[in-house]
Amino acid sequence: MSGNFRTSIGTSDETSIRVLGQDLAHDLMGKVGFGELAFWLVAGRRPTPSETRVFEAVLVALADHGFTPTAIAARLTYLSAPESVQGALAAGLLGGGSRFLGVTEDAGRFLAGTLAGSTWTDDMPDAEWDAIALAAVKDARAERRLVPGLGHPVHKQEDPRTPVLYKIASEEGLYGPHLRLFAAIGRVHPQVLGRTLPLNGAGVCGAALADLGLPIDMLRGFALLARAAGLLGHLAEERRDPIGMDIYHAVDRNTAYIPDEA
Repeated sequence: MSGNFRTSIGTSDETSIRVLGQDLAHDLMGKVGFGELAFWLVAGRRPTPSETRVFEAVLVALADHGFTPTAIAARLTYLSAPESVQGALAAGLLGGGSRFLGVTEDAGRFLAGTLAGSTWTDDMPDAEWDAIALAAVKDARAERRLVPGLGHPVHKQEDPRTPVLYKIASEEGLYGPHLRLFAAIGRVHPQVLGRTLPLNGAGVCGAALADLGLPIDMLRGFALLARAAGLLGHLAEERRDPIGMDIYHAVDRNTAYIPDEA
């Protein structure tokens, strides 16, 4: 079989590997960070230093790996098949992708859809952003849909990642419409829901990624990329000091699952 099969990302021959028009060994290795490369591969353009800082802040924020079902699944899979680290990673990423990582994509999609159906400008005052946010939250409530990015099982008052990411985006001149709308949702949602919920880190990361111009369909993938680091950390910890089964007995078996609130 013969032919010349090249992708837009790159190709290789006997002596070189080229990625994004660059020589991987000589132009990229040691000169381009992994976060910058990941952005570049998806967006098809090299991010600016400011975009790289915000993007890598998102990856760090989403690498958290607390005592969640994602971590439990990875630990238990590793315990049951200790030769299969990849199996444990797959279990954790699939579990996270179906629930936790989805918040990042869902928030970005909710915000993008709201903006697409609204008239707005970058320099609008907060009151006008609040009006758009209030209408969006009311519509979601009427349709019995959750507003993604609201609430956190541990950080009941404030997710510590949220203000930091807002600060970084502001410092880099990347506080765009998705972040503005998300902040407005944080201000107005108690009027509709009757209680105040924190803007969680997964949601603000979705807003930040959308403001970077990254495709909404890719946001879950970026969250998965970040969560992989946390899962690797858990698996390394499991090798040093196995605790997965104890977490399962203490957390999962004592969990009372209730339906989502309307």
